[in-house]
Amino acid sequence: MAQIISMRKMSDTMSEGVVASYLVKVGDKIKSGDMIAEVETDKATMEYENFDEGTVLAILAEPGKAIAIGAPMLVIGNPGEDFSALLSQSNVAPAPVAEAVVAPKVESTQPVVQAQETMAAVVAAPVSSPSIQAEEGIKASPLAKRLAAEKGINIALVSGSGDHGRVVKRDIDYFNPANAEAAMAAQSSAPLAQSSSFVGTESYEEVPVSQMRKTIAARLAESMFTAPHFYLTMEIRMDQAAKAREAINAVAAAKVSFNDMVVKACSLALKKHPKINSSWLGDKIRINHHVNIGIAMAVEEGLLVPVVRFADGKSMSQIASEVKEYSVKAKAKKLQPADWTGNTFTISNLGMFGIEEFTAIINPPDACILAVGAIKETVVVEKGTMQPGKVMKVTLSCDHRVVDGASGSEFLQTLKGYLENPVTMLA
Repeated sequence: MAQIISMRKMSDTMSEGVVASYLVKVGDKIKSGDMIAEVETDKATMEYENFDEGTVLAILAEPGKAIAIGAPMLVIGNPGEDFSALLSQSNVAPAPVAEAVVAPKVESTQPVVQAQETMAAVVAAPVSSPSIQAEEGIKASPLAKRLAAEKGINIALVSGSGDHGRVVKRDIDYFNPANAEAAMAAQSSAPLAQSSSFVGTESYEEVPVSQMRKTIAARLAESMFTAPHFYLTMEIRMDQAAKAREAINAVAAAKVSFNDMVVKACSLALKKHPKINSSWLGDKIRINHHVNIGIAMAVEEGLLVPVVRFADGKSMSQIASEVKEYSVKAKAKKLQPADWTGNTFTISNLGMFGIEEFTAIINPPDACILAVGAIKETVVVEKGTMQPGKVMKVTLSCDHRVVDGASGSEFLQTLKGYLENPVTMLA
């Protein structure tokens, strides 16, 4: 009996998804456990697992367009089965060109859609391009192959940054086909300019908003315009932290960064100041006794915040290993919903970009977020004398519905004590 496979919720914040590419075509037999599509959610591009058995009769959702949770994607059933009544009840129609990106490659210039009066079957011929004829044997994701075909890029010329040299979406996005030698030859053969005047051309590019960027925009706008933010900034001497890090890395299996030290120091300070480790829930305030610290990580399409759980009970080396693993998974868009949920406090560090000081927007449902700047070598005054020193500025953004200025200041004082005397974190 024919049935519709619909878009299901693949993350806690997902309200719609984009079918990046189909891994099946009309006429394929599928069973439970088969991956039938790559779906772009608000957090990552994930493979969509099938839980039913049958033959693909029609593809309903067009690749590249956002559809809501519960919207139909495919029709499956028995070969040749009439599913027109099912489509009529659901008020949907097959995607006109969906099969053009999933069927086997053949020489053709236009997709051909053949429809019966009963709409019992939809068959589409593929689109092929000479620029991708050399892709046989090339390791590439279906999404990368589709983007290469759309842009006319010979995928054999693209260097893959994925696992085992696999070409992925970001490789296509950043591929530059310009040939320097050809450009120089063209320039040398061009006639000399007759005047020194230059006429420019205005141009721009419009990029569709990804699911991830939509979610970031919605959540941070809600946070900024709902939670009354206030900010507390403090300078922390990092001379002893630098020495401690050097000593730790001389013996530790995983190299510890300054950010790992900040994570550990924050986790211990939060245990002493639970109000900072809280959430506003409207009619009540949740004070968390566990410490789960979200680490803001920049990826190609926005920001992800994987969570180091129970950070107060982990060593700096354990935190370092976990953060590095999250970083690799985030860049490869392999993070799972369980990786980015459950945070009670968030850290955003832009020090590696040379930013000395900034303010961050609170990451709901947290009551606070810590913005960490670069460690700067400067002249400091100590006991009346000037001497060189390493200084780092941190800014705590607080939700004034939960945290008061005094509570935030006490937390920063404790944090400062841990980082300026790192041995206390090992006690």
